[in-house]
Amino acid sequence: MILEFRILHLHKRFPLRISRGEITGSDNLFVSVTEDGVTGWGEMAPGPTEGADTPEEGRRMLVDFDGLDPSIHRTWANMRAAGIAPCAMAALDMALWDLRAKQAGMPLYRLLGLAREAVVSSVTVGINPPEVVRERVPLLLDRGAKALKIKLGSPEGIEADKAMFAAVVETARGATLRVDANGGWSLDDARHMMGWLAERGAEYIEQPLVRGAEDQLPDLFRDRALPIFVDESCRMSQDIPGFADCVDGVNLKLMKCGGITEALRIVATARAFGLKTMIGCMGESSVAIAAGASLGALFDYIDLDSHLNLDPDPATGAPFAQGVTLPEDRPGHGGAPKNA
Repeated sequence: MILEFRILHLHKRFPLRISRGEITGSDNLFVSVTEDGVTGWGEMAPGPTEGADTPEEGRRMLVDFDGLDPSIHRTWANMRAAGIAPCAMAALDMALWDLRAKQAGMPLYRLLGLAREAVVSSVTVGINPPEVVRERVPLLLDRGAKALKIKLGSPEGIEADKAMFAAVVETARGATLRVDANGGWSLDDARHMMGWLAERGAEYIEQPLVRGAEDQLPDLFRDRALPIFVDESCRMSQDIPGFADCVDGVNLKLMKCGGITEALRIVATARAFGLKTMIGCMGESSVAIAAGASLGALFDYIDLDSHLNLDPDPATGAPFAQGVTLPEDRPGHGGAPKNA
């Protein structure tokens, strides 16, 4: 197998502000794996919580990695044992799945025994003043969004959250409303906001408490007004048993779990404990989004929308239509850089 790397800048059309700060774009690492003339593609979106701050760091890890194996599962285990950052693992892992599906002449979803189907994907509304929200939400709805993921947990406090959410409700045209606090609330604020949001039609709350405050989840779960999903608090399948009796579901991201291989284990483990499943994304192009969308039939909720906020998206392969993100119906996961 021949590995090659390229770094591309992803510029966001609208800056994304969450409880931890604002993101305007990123430099992502794209990985290709070629064997017998067939090439698979993967992508790494760097981040401090994903183990590598820069694409160069991820590239160094993969260049030095000597554990490639004909089995993708053994390759994943070898990367994990070698201490490679999960986001870099994800890039190589999805490239290998893309390669094997192309060699089989099958779309990846079919190779995995799935259908090319998915539920509606949330489209993200970052933390903004109400006047910005009133301008931006209609633009998202005009592009076909049917569900909105509203980022709350404003550093300005829950009154700012309420004002922003009220502006979303005012302009949402009946779209489904979901909330992600990204760990921006205290236990008392979370309990209060969940009741307030439930009265205004929110469907669930994601990561209400900061990572590290998981010991407070049982208290919040006991009299919850909304279903609770964990994101930052849950990275790998082995984390799930500890949450089984204090959350309603888990949100996995390929960048934080190391790719498709572990994503399949997370779904299976969550289902075994009776939990709902969700797949989300980081700052990714259509390459990583297509890889995630190939698993779409496995999830109750989907947040695969980061490619919709790129200007431009340097890749193709994850069309968004009627509110749903799907992979292209062709061999592999469907995603590739435009100039590949």
